[in-house]
Amino acid sequence: MSATPTRPSRPAIDAPANFEVLDHTHQQVMKLLALMPALLAHVDDSGPDDEARRMAAEVRAFFDGQARQHHAEEEARVFPDLIASGDVELVRQVKRLQQDHRWLEEDWQVLGPQFEAIERGYNWYDLTMLRQALPVFEALNREHITLEEALVYPAARQHQRALNEGAAARRR
Repeated sequence: MSATPTRPSRPAIDAPANFEVLDHTHQQVMKLLALMPALLAHVDDSGPDDEARRMAAEVRAFFDGQARQHHAEEEARVFPDLIASGDVELVRQVKRLQQDHRWLEEDWQVLGPQFEAIERGYNWYDLTMLRQALPVFEALNREHITLEEALVYPAARQHQRALNEGAAARRR
């Protein structure tokens, strides 16, 4: 039995974006944006009871975790190829989405502790501030998702298909 020759190391290739997962996250964002006003109404009526705490925990966990991971995935696997495309309008829109990511994170830095206070049953949350801030957060999320789904994801899918077809052609 002969030894297998040592293969040279080569750089790892990033896996392509999983658009089904990205789309699913957008659906969850929309669901939780719709839950937020109901949560505020519930807290206004009943305080941070068990139901309010459950809803707040769901919102906080999602935006602290999966939403941040979603943005990181886009920044790593969707946006770079589009920025490198040279398409001026597409690059402009991707840079807008990157700015949105920063603004959404800034907004969440303010909102997150409020939801955590409700989740933990504390009474220092500020419903007036939440009622003022949530429409801004919601509008930015909706605009952001619309731009991604209408322009950026289709362009990224097309780019991914072209790369796959090129790779398949080279193997023939």
